[in-house]
Amino acid sequence: MTTEIRVPALGESVTEATIGKWLKQEGDAVSADEPVVELETDKVSVEAPAPTGGVLSEIIAKEGDTVEINALLGRIDENGGAAASTKKAAQPAAAKAPAAAQGEEIEVRVPASGESVTEADVGEWLKQEGDAVAADEPIVSLETDKAAMDVPAPAAGVLQKIAVKEGDTVKVGALLAVIAKGAGAAASASAKAPAKAPAKAPKKANGEAPSAAESADKPLSPAPRRVVAERGLDPASIEGTGKGGRLTKGDVLAARPSAPTMARAPRETGEREERVKMSRLRQTIARRLKEAQETAAMLTTFNDIDMTAVMELRAQYKELFERKHGIKLGFMSFFVKACVHALKEVPDVNAEIDGTDIIYKNHYDIGVAVGTEKGLVVPVLRDADLKSMADIELEIADLGRRARTGDLKLEEMQGGTFTISNGGVYGSLLSTPILNPPQSSVLGMHRIEERPVARAGEVVVRPMMYLALSYDHRIVDGKGAVTFLVRVKENLEDPQRLLLDL
Repeated sequence: MTTEIRVPALGESVTEATIGKWLKQEGDAVSADEPVVELETDKVSVEAPAPTGGVLSEIIAKEGDTVEINALLGRIDENGGAAASTKKAAQPAAAKAPAAAQGEEIEVRVPASGESVTEADVGEWLKQEGDAVAADEPIVSLETDKAAMDVPAPAAGVLQKIAVKEGDTVKVGALLAVIAKGAGAAASASAKAPAKAPAKAPKKANGEAPSAAESADKPLSPAPRRVVAERGLDPASIEGTGKGGRLTKGDVLAARPSAPTMARAPRETGEREERVKMSRLRQTIARRLKEAQETAAMLTTFNDIDMTAVMELRAQYKELFERKHGIKLGFMSFFVKACVHALKEVPDVNAEIDGTDIIYKNHYDIGVAVGTEKGLVVPVLRDADLKSMADIELEIADLGRRARTGDLKLEEMQGGTFTISNGGVYGSLLSTPILNPPQSSVLGMHRIEERPVARAGEVVVRPMMYLALSYDHRIVDGKGAVTFLVRVKENLEDPQRLLLDL
């Protein structure tokens, strides 16, 4: 049976790609989902995977060719794969006989993380060689240019071999580790566990090892373990936000030492400078922000908002809102609703440029910038115009929590049409936010500060907030930008307008 390899969809605005490099040649055996060819578009470089296992029987498109979406790239002979697999298995059978007694060997490979992600950095090994692992238990963390993620064990057994080191750069599909599965693996784990336990136990503030219960409840990976040791923290007293209650580096950085640990010995003085490799996420943030400045004709306009009406409305209904919906009524739902209303009136602010075309979006997917330990990420609130304020608050809380624990999916950070960034949570009074390409605008919120303002000929003190709208002047005119910001101001200073759709 023959299966075709075709150019996958590469985004709503991408219609063609160039063949970069064939990773397999005619006659090579391939596995299902294994990358076989690199494609380059005007936006990203991606690897097209094999749709099934077999032998690459024919290459249709040559390196350097320009191909349209869904064009035929090559063909895979599925029957040829069976013969190749049998041939390969026969050669090492004698050599692997001893390992078979330990259980079946299961390979752990770098998972696909989205069509635009081709490689990742190995962050932390959460398990070491010889450790017992449970099915779906995280064993290693990977960092891509989009987010951090944990790779789970595909089966229970013993981590027999670690193939890459922390800090290595690995491609999608690359071998990470080998797990020995089966009864033999469990016996191996039992024999090795006592010898490894003391070495893995982190120290408490008084220098003693934590109890077995503490160690079991608060398993530590290398990064948080290092911070715990440097700060003299007790991991048992820190609440973990990672998967299964595991402590993250952010958890221990946010924890405060108890009184007795404040008098610990000062850290040894080392070199005056330290060189640290940027994470992939930080590299991508740096590249995209610079590209935004170099590509867009970026301009910022400002206004201020009297937050009295919104604050009074929150105070009046916050308890009833929380009892009914199980979430606190925050400011973000008001701002999301106000922005959606304004975007409908000024569609340029919700559009993007693609070459010589303007793409107007008739949907309102609002990106909400979230600061994490690893950098800024922007999860997207889909179809915000169709959601209630309770839905918005619940979804933003969930996206923010998962952004900080590294559990966001790649697709949850793609496809936004407009972004809101709240620098006010860090105390910012005023800023000029940078665009999130290919979006044409971003709104910056800031801290609420009581200031004297004139009202009806009198000076009164009101809770005021500065707003900043950065926009791409190539598509958004000054009139449109100012009109948008004025509508947001009107909707928030008189929230009833949101209910009446005015």
